[in-house]
Amino acid sequence: MTASEEQPALSMAEKAYLAIRDRLIMLDIPPMTAIDDAALARSLDIGRTPVREALKRLEIDRLVVSYPRRGTFATAVDITDLAYISDIRMNLEPLAARRAAEVAGEAELEEIGELVDHLDGVDLRSMERDEIMRWDLHVHRTIYRVAGNPHLEDTLIRYDNLATRIFCVFLDRMQDFDSHVMEHSALLRAIAAQQPDKAEQLAREHVLNFDKAMRSLV
Repeated sequence: MTASEEQPALSMAEKAYLAIRDRLIMLDIPPMTAIDDAALARSLDIGRTPVREALKRLEIDRLVVSYPRRGTFATAVDITDLAYISDIRMNLEPLAARRAAEVAGEAELEEIGELVDHLDGVDLRSMERDEIMRWDLHVHRTIYRVAGNPHLEDTLIRYDNLATRIFCVFLDRMQDFDSHVMEHSALLRAIAAQQPDKAEQLAREHVLNFDKAMRSLV
């Protein structure tokens, strides 16, 4: 890779944003926990200014909330939000899957094929919770990226993050979480086969099944 082909280095604020976002999504920072920006800065080996900038972005993402004179807190995971989140994802996830099947290039199709091969070869029941969740996030983010619309990608990442927090809360109570994750295999195969109608249908069913699974545990 030449210097011109290298990805630009992330700013300190972007590094802080991604690292803190990951902790919030995976519930490493538990819901409703007070956030100490100084302690976060030390743990990330990043200055407090980038951390504060990151927290402002995360407030827009509805992952943190700030109160005057009280401080900043991780937002609660409220199951009543699921209906709103699912409503958005039910419309946009199928669009992203369809677009991915329509516009994916040769390299992207190869990448998706490798994801399918990897998924077919893993024993989800033997994986740790964080591994499962990161796999789920990776698959969804790959589809969003391959869809080729950065605005659609940004929107879906935001709502998938919120859905993933709910998933993390209830994962230990799910009896068939592996079947939910394995739904990715058929969806990825439809995209790899460039079947937009099928990819769209499977993406819609995937979101619907997630919504039903979460509601059944309440």
